Amino acid sequence: KEAQKNWIGRSEGVEAVFYIADTEEEVRVFTTRVDTIYGCTYVVIAPEHTLMQKLEFKIKNLEEVQKYVATTKKKTDLERTELNKDKTGVCLQGVTVVHPFTGERLPVYAADYVLGTYGTGAVMGVPAHDERDFAFAKKYQLEIIEVIQGREPQVEEKPFTDDGILVASKEFSGLTSEE
Repeated sequence: KEAQKNWIGRSEGVEAVFYIADTEEEVRVFTTRVDTIYGCTYVVIAPEHTLMQKLEFKIKNLEEVQKYVATTKKKTDLERTELNKDKTGVCLQGVTVVHPFTGERLPVYAADYVLGTYGTGAVMGVPAHDERDFAFAKKYQLEIIEVIQGREPQVEEKPFTDDGILVASKEFSGLTSEE
């Protein structure tokens, strides 16, 4: 019991639900940074996620996706999650999710930097505020929306990963990350 109380690696956060457009399916993502949710511009699921099979009927580029999944299965978890490695992925064409706060439809990717055995096996892509998401968005030319600002203006083109003041976040704009 003592080990559970002092659980090393335990994360505090929330689970957000993104519904797959035009289906009854959903993608659950765990995030420690719900303050960045308005900056989510895509969702990534692990190539081995159970949704991959459930969505086959919607995926317009199914052959490409299946090849990508087969290639990814040959990699170790360590190879897939290494911070300095090139991120790879494939868009599930024909599949979108509905953003839970804005109602906007967002693209869905399968990518090797998300593991089916860790968390929910899915992440919300917030490239302006996460290094892996930033690298992925740059590579695949995905939208980057800044929703957290620091006290000093950003000089370099890199994600702002600290706490700050929310912007472009509807009724939450002007609050601090903690609030």
